Amino acid sequence: MPRQAIALAALLALSACAQPQPAPRYLVGAPYQMGGVWSYPREDFGLTETGLAVVSADTRAGRRTANGEIHDPAALMAAHRTLQMPAVLRVTNLETGLELDVRVNDRGPANSGRVVELSRRAAELIGIRPGGVAQVRIAVVAEASRALAAGLPNPEAPRIEVAAAPLAAVGREDLAPPPGATQASRVREARPLPVAAVAPAPAAPGAAPERLPERVNRVPPRPGRLLVEAPSFSRRDLAERMAARIGGRVEATGPRGRETFRVRIGPFGSVTEADRALEATRRAGVSEARILVD
Repeated sequence: MPRQAIALAALLALSACAQPQPAPRYLVGAPYQMGGVWSYPREDFGLTETGLAVVSADTRAGRRTANGEIHDPAALMAAHRTLQMPAVLRVTNLETGLELDVRVNDRGPANSGRVVELSRRAAELIGIRPGGVAQVRIAVVAEASRALAAGLPNPEAPRIEVAAAPLAAVGREDLAPPPGATQASRVREARPLPVAAVAPAPAAPGAAPERLPERVNRVPPRPGRLLVEAPSFSRRDLAERMAARIGGRVEATGPRGRETFRVRIGPFGSVTEADRALEATRRAGVSEARILVD
């Protein structure tokens, strides 16, 4: 290879290495489409969901996640379709009763019939094999997640410009004493006032570390029934129309007079049956339908 070509290739390699990498940041993000389904991210510190968890197929460390962090299959990481990133999520395997906290820092799962995608290590610790799925409950750990939100740069937050007040020179003029007053020959120096001790402000709770500890808890296993649920309605007649459209049933929840009417299909005896029902529901035009555990 000519010497000039070798030098050019080396220069290109160096320039590629010099490209700035995205830094970790707090991110909600815009609506996006994945796997043919639109997702609408939003900040939610009280989210609780049930559904099916899947194990990440990405076994190599080093790539950047959706909010600029480093993916590591040996760390306790997770992907969620709509949560703010990063967030701390408590994941409970309803089949084994094992639960632990993971750090949500990516978008997924690619299969929209799954509620969360876990790193290899997180899945292993709560008893989910690579390639498998499990019934889970997920819940945002609010305090730790808020600390993360406060501790990282947020490119989506508007910058508020505060104009400084203009400064003007302060004039001084010595006036003659009023008639009958005796002017002191010198100005006494004021005695310094005692300075009150100021207690330090309480420290804000620390953000969760980027690498969460492998702390597994055990709770009673509570596997449930797999259902497909469509969006809920405030009016029964609208819910009944939806149920007739997808072959579901209407269930009323909430106090009398303020009920919410949800539309459900199932229960199903297997994940395969639930997946088929979800696909049929979405073909009928109900893109917001999801699989849950009840």
